[in-house]
Amino acid sequence: MMGGFVREYPLTAFLIAANLLFYLLSALCGGSLGSIDNETLVRCGGLFGPAVVTGGQWWRLLSAMSLHAGLEHLALNMLSLFIVGRMVEFTVHRAAMLAIYLGSGVMGFLFSLFAHPDAVAVGASGAIFGLFGAMGGYALFHRRRLGERYRLFMKEFGAILGLNLLLGLLIPQIDMSAHIGGLLLGAAGGYLATRNRGALWAFLGGTALLSVWIALAWLPERYMILFIPQ
Repeated sequence: MMGGFVREYPLTAFLIAANLLFYLLSALCGGSLGSIDNETLVRCGGLFGPAVVTGGQWWRLLSAMSLHAGLEHLALNMLSLFIVGRMVEFTVHRAAMLAIYLGSGVMGFLFSLFAHPDAVAVGASGAIFGLFGAMGGYALFHRRRLGERYRLFMKEFGAILGLNLLLGLLIPQIDMSAHIGGLLLGAAGGYLATRNRGALWAFLGGTALLSVWIALAWLPERYMILFIPQ
């Protein structure tokens, strides 16, 4: 069964394996398998606003994506990735899926840096919400061809999305800003990735430009006000 999953969905399997490996490595650094403290997460590459924006450690936008704060956090995200990852990998080209996953994760963390400047953030949830958004964007692009199936899909999609957003409102530790940032970028990526390879390159270029604009023009002013004495 596991071999069949890896053969049919190699990218989803790779992403899950990478997250599991990074969790084990961070647990070894922190000395606990059940939960990992913020100090260890930051030391292992977690997102921390001042270190990123004022310290120039922008690589944390990628490293934090594969870190998780505890087994429950990891299990919930990997279950979600297992479900939606297979759907996206079956639907779009793997290069498009990887671009959407990474781009949504980065965009989610950029939103998080603005909304929670002094918090430690980790996890693949922004990237995973991007994959959920990609399925919505794909269905929107093909709504005429899908016909009645489009309506049924959007109904189920809306229910799953609504449940996740509700959990985000009920559980204070969940970073809704990262979810929203990832979801919006993923929806755009899913819509464009179904058109042609040129649209995928346009998505990548647009994501890169938007990320640079947020990083250089939007965040520094906010962090100067908050963290640099006047």
